[in-house]
Amino acid sequence: MLTGLPHSHVPEPEDSCIWRWDTRVGAWRCDAIHYAETRTTLCELFGPRFSDEVMKPEVISFAKVELPKLRPEQTEALTAWHRADYRGQIIMPTGTGKTEVALAAMAQTKTATLVVAPVRDLMYQWHRRILQAFEYDAGIVGDGLSNIKPITVTTYDSAYIHMATMGAGFGLLIFDEEHHLPGKCRREAAILSTAAMRLGLTATPQRSDDLHKDLDWLIGPVVYDMPFKQARGSTLADFDIVRIPVALNDSEQRTYDQCSRTIQHFITSRRKELPGYTWQDLCKESGKDPQARHAQRAYYLKQSIENRASEKLRVLEDIFRLHKGQQILVFAGSNRMAIEVSGRFLVPTILSHTRKHERHAVLDGFTNGQFEVLVANRVLDEGVDVPEAKVAVVIGGQGSMRQAKQRLGRILRRTGNARATLYEVICENTKEVHRSRKRRRSDAYERTIHRRV
Repeated sequence: MLTGLPHSHVPEPEDSCIWRWDTRVGAWRCDAIHYAETRTTLCELFGPRFSDEVMKPEVISFAKVELPKLRPEQTEALTAWHRADYRGQIIMPTGTGKTEVALAAMAQTKTATLVVAPVRDLMYQWHRRILQAFEYDAGIVGDGLSNIKPITVTTYDSAYIHMATMGAGFGLLIFDEEHHLPGKCRREAAILSTAAMRLGLTATPQRSDDLHKDLDWLIGPVVYDMPFKQARGSTLADFDIVRIPVALNDSEQRTYDQCSRTIQHFITSRRKELPGYTWQDLCKESGKDPQARHAQRAYYLKQSIENRASEKLRVLEDIFRLHKGQQILVFAGSNRMAIEVSGRFLVPTILSHTRKHERHAVLDGFTNGQFEVLVANRVLDEGVDVPEAKVAVVIGGQGSMRQAKQRLGRILRRTGNARATLYEVICENTKEVHRSRKRRRSDAYERTIHRRV
């Protein structure tokens, strides 16, 4: 809020649209994200008449700094961020050490920092990494906790809810998995903060809605972009992808085909009256139209059959036998399938609603070799460290190239010369074939040998 200027005096050139006159208090307002640039402008315009009462971020003096020596590409990324006035995005493949770059940035800037992560698991992982690196017990905002400290970790959902009250307390914002930020509400986490320094981290910035373009002003421009092929076989482990097609049994195929006919018949009939009728229109009508609701249920039943095909469980058992003694990640397409795999093979699973202590116990057990298999739906797609796993099995999922790269990245952290293997179990004659093809368009899959078993 800028006081002392009348309504007739626009604080910046009239073509600027960042300022709004607030009739409630008779003052000019702009979003906190513009604080650094407007402060400079106002100082130049008004000199000693300008007074700044915005809270100043605390200077941090860490008791210790124990960070691994940065590799050349990590140093290059950090240097590029410095040269861009401490604002920008660093894009590096999963497993190449983006977290180490961010911790090094925190050590060098020595300013109050807020780390924003997409899920609770990653939030707590950041808390542990900060504790290990600096012996600093960071504050936590999220998962029912609200403990704000000069170094704090939070989730995107908690950040946009609370940033209006805590946004002036940090000089550096670190957005892990930054592609979550441009959403309609979550972008508030960047807009409502005065932090001049901003660092975005991701392996996959692109979004299907093109909102990733807004990251340039929410965080800063891309300052470093490391191609996947540069990391493969050097920073990351080399890998194979094995595609295993399976067939639905007779009962599953009959139900699947009947559901397909139901959906097609409904949409075709609707398009006779409304030529532009889409799946989104069907979802809108499902709350009031029984026929639309029936077609929607048929769609979800089709998905369930793809995700939980009985032949997938048989193939999964063969893979477990083949890699006995190795740690294996299983990525399911639904919570129900993850629970079914967990129950059949007596292996632990982590889902979005799994409680914190159970999550930590399962992840620690998997890391130290107590559990050989870990099953998840989407919880392990992003960021969670599982450095020893070199085998992953995808038995369901979206057609998203981002999800494909993230899941592949979970097994590519280099351990000696160990080679990673990703199995993709696909139901033939279903939509899963199309989703699999879409996933393989990612640059992570370029020049990769796909063995069909």
